[in-house]
Amino acid sequence: MNFGTLIKAFDTVMALRDVAKRVKGNEGPLFDSGQTQAPGSALAGQIEARLTNVVVAALKEAFDRDHARMELERAQLEEQRRRAEEAMRQELRRQAADRELTRLRVLSATALVGWIASVSIFVARAASATLPAKLLMAGGWVLLLATLAVTFTAQGKVGDDIVKGGDVPAAARPGSLAVWLLIVGLALAATSLMF
Repeated sequence: MNFGTLIKAFDTVMALRDVAKRVKGNEGPLFDSGQTQAPGSALAGQIEARLTNVVVAALKEAFDRDHARMELERAQLEEQRRRAEEAMRQELRRQAADRELTRLRVLSATALVGWIASVSIFVARAASATLPAKLLMAGGWVLLLATLAVTFTAQGKVGDDIVKGGDVPAAARPGSLAVWLLIVGLALAATSLMF
């Protein structure tokens, strides 16, 4: 429904009513005290009342439609905001997982290099190594290999957490254990060189 056309029609009817009053010479009040109303003015009054009701109903409908549209837009904006927040949380989780994976890869590479270095040093000094040195070196190897096992397991767990949409801190605990295993394993391997 075009409101501009409705308003123009209402203005036209009002203008015709005013012209009809002037033509009749009846510019006074519509109701004389004690006299009955003329049939022409009663018809104009009915038309005016009907048009007023139509305009009021049209305006009410327009306001209701605008209110419904605004509620729909508000709901859409809220949904977009919720999606943006969820996307941000997913991105932060992904970045945290990437950092944790990088840290675990560095730990596993360090453990592997430490194990290879300790084996090569042991092979070079195998003939002159004492029993305590051999036991310390073997303990260091076990801990370095355990570090590799823990880091590989933790990497798999971080990958599963990414797929499931979980948080990374649950998988960071094995990474902390891997750090301690690496430190103790390297310390035992270095201590074995003193004997």
